[in-house]
Amino acid sequence: MSRADRYTIETLGVPSLNLMERAAEGCVQVMTEKNLDLSAPCVVCGSGNNGGDGFAIARILLKQGYQPVVCMVGNKDHCSKETETQMTALTDRGVRILDGYVPGKYSIVIDAVFGVGLNREITGTYQDVIRQMNASSGLKFAVDVPSGISADSGTVLGTAFRADITVTFQKKKTGLMLSPGRSYAGSVIPWKIGISTDPVCHEGIYLMDRKDYQAMLPVRSEDSHKGTFGKLLIIAGSKGMSGAAYLNAMAAYLTGAGLVQIYTEETNREILQTLAPEAIVSTYRSYEQQKLLELLSWADAVCIGSGIGTSEVSAKILKSTLEKGKGPFVIDADGLNLLAEHPEYQEFLAGKTAILTPHMKEMSRLLGSSISELQKNRVDVLRSFTENHAVTCILKDARTLIGIPGFGLVLNTTGNAAMAKGGSGDVLAGILAGLLVQQKDSKSAACLGTYLHGRCGDLAREEKGPYSVLARDLLEHIGPAFGELIEYCSKEKEEWI
Repeated sequence: MSRADRYTIETLGVPSLNLMERAAEGCVQVMTEKNLDLSAPCVVCGSGNNGGDGFAIARILLKQGYQPVVCMVGNKDHCSKETETQMTALTDRGVRILDGYVPGKYSIVIDAVFGVGLNREITGTYQDVIRQMNASSGLKFAVDVPSGISADSGTVLGTAFRADITVTFQKKKTGLMLSPGRSYAGSVIPWKIGISTDPVCHEGIYLMDRKDYQAMLPVRSEDSHKGTFGKLLIIAGSKGMSGAAYLNAMAAYLTGAGLVQIYTEETNREILQTLAPEAIVSTYRSYEQQKLLELLSWADAVCIGSGIGTSEVSAKILKSTLEKGKGPFVIDADGLNLLAEHPEYQEFLAGKTAILTPHMKEMSRLLGSSISELQKNRVDVLRSFTENHAVTCILKDARTLIGIPGFGLVLNTTGNAAMAKGGSGDVLAGILAGLLVQQKDSKSAACLGTYLHGRCGDLAREEKGPYSVLARDLLEHIGPAFGELIEYCSKEKEEWI
């Protein structure tokens, strides 16, 4: 957005002061449309253009009959020209700009201290000011980005303003959508001010809507049979881990897979035949290469890793599967841990379709980096990883990012904290595999599958509440989640007709 801003000003010739005025007008319009209490507003400004937005907001509020308290917390000697212009326009109207933040009984505190360009930790006086602003009893309103939040990654740079509402300009910033930034931004409202994003649109992250997901639904032809919808091999479940295989298999079936065969450790046979009678169950006691090759030859797609453990037998099964299997593959959980232990196995994926499903800890193992470093740079790291390895990667977190080689990044916004339970990831792997075996398109499977998984969690939370959602509850809501998209599609057709 910083580059887009410069392009709009320097190449398209739109004066920066015009953009600033539009930004301020947009903020005040949101305040009035939402009937925010403006009886005692306080505007806290920095020395950069974000501060200039704040001074312009104060002037517009004054014009509308309000009496804002205006605080300057930046270095006056470092003000941008636009900010100096806005300060002069305000003081010419008799407004005194206070030096530093002055706590008071404010109805609303408007944060215009730092903008999208902040890339350093906040310390010293600025840190104290933001903490004082957060302590105010008034509603908190952020201009573009809450001060202290990285617009790129969502990380907290030392400390950060906790907004109830953030009006962000032109496009939502990545840092407002990813944790922990999303919890500091409150309700995020994008406001167009005339910035052209054409030169940088390919660097952005995609947010999809129901039309996009509806277009990804697998075709269910009336002239079909179980073989039409694919034969899926699920390699899951070590001794005592039958639940992972069950959740994989049932999620795949409920997603539309035609035939599902589970390949698991022998002790899981009886319970899986009871829990999942629709599935074919094959078992092993030790590594059996010939049997595995026969299963791989049978399968149209393979889901491997959920609950298989990291034993020597599991490592051999993974190696043979990736080396001898034609794919496409979904690689989950212990499959990813084994890939981290044996990075040479990744060479077997060359030229094959694969979806990897790491959470932050598993991704850090794959990369050999810390979780904190990954959180700071997740966008660039994920983009680089998917392109370098030519695999689709679903980086699971409170907000999940999907990296697709040759396409870019997609942000999924469904799902909630009620899903943070054992087995939830096994359901996701099964959904992905069920979609992948039907259409062989990793982009559609990854995007639609992640969306459906999150919607299952949202629907389950509505029914069960925020504490009592189990992985099996996600299975029950796969059909309703599909139903929403199908119903939406039907309504669209009716309106078109």
